[in-house]
Amino acid sequence: MTAGRPENSTDEVQEDNVSEPLEASADMAEPGLTPDEAQDGGAKENKENDEGSAAPDEIDVLRTENAQLRDEYLRAHADAENARKRAQTEISNARRFALEGFASELLNVRDSLDLARSVDLEGAEGVVERMVEGLELTLRQLDSAFERFSIFEVSPEVGDKLDPESHQAMTLAPSGEVEPNHICQVIQKGYRLHDRLLRPARVIVAKAPDGDDGG
Repeated sequence: MTAGRPENSTDEVQEDNVSEPLEASADMAEPGLTPDEAQDGGAKENKENDEGSAAPDEIDVLRTENAQLRDEYLRAHADAENARKRAQTEISNARRFALEGFASELLNVRDSLDLARSVDLEGAEGVVERMVEGLELTLRQLDSAFERFSIFEVSPEVGDKLDPESHQAMTLAPSGEVEPNHICQVIQKGYRLHDRLLRPARVIVAKAPDGDDGG
């Protein structure tokens, strides 16, 4: 029995010696983590530190780009607003002064008519002739103004066929000389501005004589 004690004491010493390094390694790791998990956690923490240090630089870049885009937007918006205001001003001026050139041409016609009205018709020879010449001159001035601004006469002739797009039939008149549905008399000339009809020519249209059955 005495020989067995040393063996037991030796086993107890060996168990104590083996448990010491295990306890030491356990102290080095975090509580509840294996050594591998502790190592992976350290690597993850280092990576997060690296990303945290890079994040402020990326934010600064985004802020700079945002400021630049905002500045470009404000400039573009201001340019568009200025262009819109200029366009409105030009349209307003065009509406107000569209007839400026034509009105200037008519001033010469008005001057000629005033001059004709001031002529003394009593006791002067050749007054009628001068009046006629003055009227012809005034009409030529007016025709010149019309031509310059692309205003053209619509002046049908007797015997022309009625054109509803250019002529306005005021009435029908029986006629044996003009075919029915043709113009037998022009009451008033019409006018066009470029291709737009300003006023149709007012005409009288022929119809078959009374009692004529067209046979």
